[in-house]
Amino acid sequence: MSTTFLDFEKPIAELQSRIDELRDTTAEGTVDIGAEIAKLQAKSDKLLRDTFTKLTPWQKTQVARHPQRPHFKHYVAGLFDEFVPLAGDRAFGDDQAIMGGFAQFRGQRVMVLGHEKGEDTASRLRHNFGMGKPEGYRKAIRLVELADRFGLPIVTLVDTSGAFPGIQAEERGQAEAIARSTEACLAAGVPVVSAIVGEGGSGGAVALAAGNQVLMMEHAVYSVISPEGCASILWRTADKAADAAEAMKVTAQHLKELKVIDGIVPEPLGGAHRAPGQAIQALGDAIEKALAGLSGQSPESLRQARRAKFLAMGRV
Repeated sequence: MSTTFLDFEKPIAELQSRIDELRDTTAEGTVDIGAEIAKLQAKSDKLLRDTFTKLTPWQKTQVARHPQRPHFKHYVAGLFDEFVPLAGDRAFGDDQAIMGGFAQFRGQRVMVLGHEKGEDTASRLRHNFGMGKPEGYRKAIRLVELADRFGLPIVTLVDTSGAFPGIQAEERGQAEAIARSTEACLAAGVPVVSAIVGEGGSGGAVALAAGNQVLMMEHAVYSVISPEGCASILWRTADKAADAAEAMKVTAQHLKELKVIDGIVPEPLGGAHRAPGQAIQALGDAIEKALAGLSGQSPESLRQARRAKFLAMGRV
């Protein structure tokens, strides 16, 4: 699959287009221009490296939303064996935006759950673009409590612009479901490792991200509201989204400095979408290390550490 270039990557796209044209010419056997291709490729690689070492918060937001980034199902396929999906909240129905189940992670039984956005029009509609409804968060509660009952570590993969804002969700108790999902994560007597793999938006993200260790992919974003939403409130226009992203400190680097997250997982040059397999394995290594650091702790110490971690946020 060819890479979809973002707006700020246009110079890179133009170079890559030229390289592809030259490769087609070489394939036709008309002339050998390998040296020229190598020269242009080196220039493209340098431009890509220079661009991604100085991304603005708004540009990182665009990378975090890239449609070709790995999603929940890709991480499950790449890192977990014997995945047994569990469905339904035992009250209303099943929500496809939040998925989870039992799995084997590098020789250890775990419960894995997270947001699934989908990768094409049909799957995005089926998964509601990763925006969970109340039944999704109540399913998450059920799975967290099930893991706690069986003493299984919990791994959550967060990637959502926020919980579904529709009136039907409000009628079915969206706020209460999100609050209780957050409470369930905080109350679990087993290790909880959360990873923001794309967007971490508002309470819809925190509901699955209240872990002992919170990791973030290098180009992921995590905030109380989207930059567009913040700009609409403060400046009455979404055109100020770039300013809002800068002010809100949405990047992994800012949040690590503010002690909101515990670790940053490096991504391949140009973002996780350019080398999904490499990004998935890097996250797997970080999760494995986080789980190892939490193993052997008592349920009460895990709860107390989690509670202290979140209560300390924002204190001066």
